Amino acid sequence: MGADKAFLDIGGVPLVSHALKLAASVTSEVRIVGRAETFAAFGLVVEDVYRDRGPLGGIHAALLSAATDFNLMLAVDLPFVRQAFLQYLILQARDSSATVTVPRANGGFQPLCAVYRREFREVAEAALRRGKNKVDSLFAEVPTRIIEEDELRRAAFPAGMFRNLNTPEEWEQAKSDLSLIKKSD
Repeated sequence: MGADKAFLDIGGVPLVSHALKLAASVTSEVRIVGRAETFAAFGLVVEDVYRDRGPLGGIHAALLSAATDFNLMLAVDLPFVRQAFLQYLILQARDSSATVTVPRANGGFQPLCAVYRREFREVAEAALRRGKNKVDSLFAEVPTRIIEEDELRRAAFPAGMFRNLNTPEEWEQAKSDLSLIKKSD
């Protein structure tokens, strides 16, 4: 999109601030995975051990710094995800013996809105050492609790909350949709 999505603005608030506030509403320990010089003003930053390796590198870095068994990963570019869903996701993870609890919606897994047990860091480390960067392929290697779209619907969560914001057009549409949501709240 020509800009770091973390700094895109929603009503005067950058996406990173929105995501931090949302995460803090369900957990007391929140960290940002990224470069310290970029994000230190927003909170505690954990830097990637394996730089430029995509989401798997970020998940790995977060889990290396984790002191807790259950760890919520939340991408900054998911402005439609709500606290109620994150609470549901965490509850599903705690009620399961799975290593990963992840939704599958909009045609694929949502690995950056998922709960990972700390032990997943070893799986991530091994994959990264082998030069693999894909998170989704690792779900077959560990016990995984998948929250399918029909379960999301039954629990009254729209699959559209995982809408990707990868183009300027998607961002403009999202801003419009978010302003409508805020007006109806």
